[in-house]
Amino acid sequence: MRLKKILFPMFAAACACGLTFPAASFAEQGKTPKEDDVKKVEAALPEKASVAPKKAHKVLVFGRAAGFVHSSIPLGCKAVELLGKKTGAYEATTSYDPADFTADNLKQYDAIVLVSTTGEFLDDKNDKPATEARRTALLNFVKDGKGVAGIHAASDAYYSWPEYGDMIGGYFNGHPWGKDTVKIDDPKSPITAAFDGKEFEIQDETYTFKKEPWSREKLHILTSLDVSKFSPGDLKSENRPYDHDYGISWIHNFGKGRVFYCAHGHSEHVYWNTPMLQEYLAGIQYALGDLEADATPSAQKTAAAK
Repeated sequence: MRLKKILFPMFAAACACGLTFPAASFAEQGKTPKEDDVKKVEAALPEKASVAPKKAHKVLVFGRAAGFVHSSIPLGCKAVELLGKKTGAYEATTSYDPADFTADNLKQYDAIVLVSTTGEFLDDKNDKPATEARRTALLNFVKDGKGVAGIHAASDAYYSWPEYGDMIGGYFNGHPWGKDTVKIDDPKSPITAAFDGKEFEIQDETYTFKKEPWSREKLHILTSLDVSKFSPGDLKSENRPYDHDYGISWIHNFGKGRVFYCAHGHSEHVYWNTPMLQEYLAGIQYALGDLEADATPSAQKTAAAK
C-alpha cells in the first residue's frame, strides 16, 4: 500500500506533463488471455505447418517478464500453443516459472519460445546457484543442438549477460516509430514465404537494436524496416543514424542449435494477423530443426553476390 501511495502521485504528475504509461507496466503479470482475443487468433491460424515435422516435438513456451510486463504475453503464449495444436507441428507447454529451466526438465523439449520475457526472467535473487544453473541450462540447451525462438521483448533482457545477447541476436534500443513499412530482406527464405516477397505496413511497437551485438556479420536478416519510406520526422528519430539499418527478424546458428527472433508482437492484434502467425510458425519450425533455411550471415551473402 505504501508503494502505491508513492507511485500513483508520481504517475499522475507524469500524466499531467503529457507522458503516458501502459497500464501493464504497473500491473501484476496476468496469465490468461481474453476469450474474444483467443477467438480472433483461432480464426487467423494457418491451416497447416510450414513443413511436415520430422518427429513429434515438445515446445516450452515461456512468458515470465521480470522487467516491463506486456499485456499481450498471455495471448502470445496462447497463439504459439494454438499454432502447434492446429497444424500438428508440435505440442506446447506454457510456463511462467523459471524453476522449469533445469537441465533435466529441458531434456523433454526440442525448442523454447520466449514471449516478451523482459529483464532477468530466469533469476532468483535469493538463490545465486539456482540462477546460474538456469542460465547455463538455457545456453546449453541451444548450444547442444536444440532451438530458441524469441518474440518481441525477448530482446529486452539480460543486458549484463553478453552470452544471452549473442544467443538472441541483439539488445533492444528503443521503439521510435509505431507505423512502419517492412521490407523482405530474404524473399527466398521459407520463413518469409507468407509475405510473398512484398513489403507490408504494420502498426506495432517495432523494436530497434543497439550497435552490439546485432550485426549482419552474425545474423541472417529476414525482414527490416524500409528506411526509404521514413518521413522527415522518422529520420529525426533514428537511433542507428550511423548505418540506417533496422533488421527486425532474423535467424542464426548458436553452437549446434538454431535461433529465430521477430521484433513484432507488442500489440494483441499482431497475434491474429495470419502472415505474422505464419512467420512465427515457420521460425519455430526452423528452431525445431524441421524447416531447412539458409542461415548464412547476411553480410556474407551480400559479399558473395558482388
